Amino acid sequence: MIIISILITLSYLILIGRFIYGFNKVETFKFKNLPPKTRFSVIIPFRNEAENLPQLLKSIEHLNYHKLLFEVFLVDDESEDNSLEVIVKSGIDVITIPNKRETNSPKKDAINTAIGFAKNEWVITTDADCILPKFWLENFDNYIQNNNIDAVVAPVMYKSKNTFLNQFQNLDALSLQGATIGGFGLNKPFLCNGANFAYKKSVFNQIDGFKGNENIASGDDIFMLDKLLKVNKTIGYLKSKHAIVKTKAQTSWTSLISQHVRWAAKTSAYNNKFGKITGLIVLLMNALIIIGILLTILKLLNPFVLVSAVTIKAIVDFILLNKTASFFNKKNILKQYTLSFLPYSFFSVFVAIKAIFGGYTWKKREFKK
Repeated sequence: MIIISILITLSYLILIGRFIYGFNKVETFKFKNLPPKTRFSVIIPFRNEAENLPQLLKSIEHLNYHKLLFEVFLVDDESEDNSLEVIVKSGIDVITIPNKRETNSPKKDAINTAIGFAKNEWVITTDADCILPKFWLENFDNYIQNNNIDAVVAPVMYKSKNTFLNQFQNLDALSLQGATIGGFGLNKPFLCNGANFAYKKSVFNQIDGFKGNENIASGDDIFMLDKLLKVNKTIGYLKSKHAIVKTKAQTSWTSLISQHVRWAAKTSAYNNKFGKITGLIVLLMNALIIIGILLTILKLLNPFVLVSAVTIKAIVDFILLNKTASFFNKKNILKQYTLSFLPYSFFSVFVAIKAIFGGYTWKKREFKK
């Protein structure tokens, strides 16, 4: 057990150390004063989002970009509340269309549906519970004009509230964003978030969109990223504070678990080797801590082994989180790091087990693995 503990801890140390190095390599984007010219089709699937749509629509209205250079599609996925009424009453210039269901993945169907109507070359996806920053499209345009690229991944973060559940999710999001940026810095991108993801419509059609993974309910983002990488498309990371999309955190532990099980359920079909190795090492490290606690209590493991593993994990995690928190202006969240450290290990292992053996509920729909 001691040798296994050393191997897992060393692997984790090297992995997170590489992410820290990669994070530093991705330079913060420097905006240049260029006339806007990129035309965007913004695609936003929604289902029962009457509560969140007002903030989204307000942020769309305040976008600092020429109105003739972008269009917004809101794709209704069989909403059962008054979402459509909210959109109509807002008076904001958006195009609302019904989702055309063809597969087991409502969101992929929604994106496919909207792309069929999209007039512009660049597509950007986001979510209905998001708030878009004022200079969002302006930064995407500037980045695209300065780089010869086919797709752009950009930052996403939760809105903050002063509750343990919210700050737990913010710490989790910071770790995911740190790994995302670190992966790009290592030239091994493996994560992205569909709440802030742009790609060329022509490239989407060239790789047959989501064909091949359309029966997996989630994963519109990472499966697209993986397909783009396989055909050697150029993907950039827009590391700009003015491009950060804010999204709504889950309001209960039950919904948080369902969300993470939904994310984890797609990993068996994910073909990115670096991503799979990363996921395995992270899972093993969290499992090591849980098993180590049990074995130490039963006096079957030297406490020094457990303390060493926990200490190393805590230090390297904090370094990466600190860097990510600085970029997202979330350093106040780090106050909850100590309280969240051990619960996160139990949470992540529980989610992994549930994703393997069970399904999940999302937007009042049942999904099986």
